Amino acid sequence: MLEQTQNSMCGFSLVRAAEAMLRTLGGAEVRLLFPKATAPDDPGAQLGLVAPEVEEVTLGPAAVRNVPKGAGDGHTRLEFLLPASEVIRRIEERQAASAKVFFEAALGILHQGRLLRIESTEADFFAGMAYLYRVVAVE
Repeated sequence: MLEQTQNSMCGFSLVRAAEAMLRTLGGAEVRLLFPKATAPDDPGAQLGLVAPEVEEVTLGPAAVRNVPKGAGDGHTRLEFLLPASEVIRRIEERQAASAKVFFEAALGILHQGRLLRIESTEADFFAGMAYLYRVVAVE
């Protein structure tokens, strides 16, 4: 029991440390775009004549890193590092079943005026607790 309590305390400390690290590395904000859940009443929208509405969800602090290009791959890839505490809060707000479902529902990440497609997500764990999410997005 004592070991389990120590592990969870270390896990919470690591979550706070990851968030502090991301603030120190720039503390940027990341905006994910999600389709609006409500359907517009405008008949033109139902026919696809009007662009669908989106909802922006801001996550931060975040750090953004370039991912080296693979052989023969001309696409720009960026890795977004996000604190688990913020991701979990947004998952609960959107009532998503998991982080995977949350990120798969997003249309993409808006970064410097460009919409990037989410390619993969991965969580880093310590003592059974996620403390950092890595999201790779491609242009």
